[in-house]
Amino acid sequence: QVQLVESGGGWVHPGGSLRLSCAGSGSIISVYSMGWYRQAPGKQRELIAVITRDGSINYADSVKGRFSIARDNAKNTMYLQMNTLKAEDTANYYCNTVPAQPYWGQGTQVTVSS
Repeated sequence: QVQLVESGGGWVHPGGSLRLSCAGSGSIISVYSMGWYRQAPGKQRELIAVITRDGSINYADSVKGRFSIARDNAKNTMYLQMNTLKAEDTANYYCNTVPAQPYWGQGTQVTVSS
């Protein structure tokens, strides 16, 4: 069974930064296209950043220019650098393959508030 463990969330003021990490079991991070998803209260989970197997990167319009996805294949870890955070970025953040496989981690909560 695939295991994905997200970390790095927390509370931050608007305009602040956080870096999220995603540790995957086996070599999932390096073998598959991977993405960061988020789910805000009362909303559907959305895909916000993708890094493909060949390293191509795409972002949702809502985070473009503020968030940066990266992957360290040697460590089987993926990252999401989040800058200029806004209140609307408040959500639980998850990592998974793209398209998503059925085993989700617990996610890591990001709260942006003054």
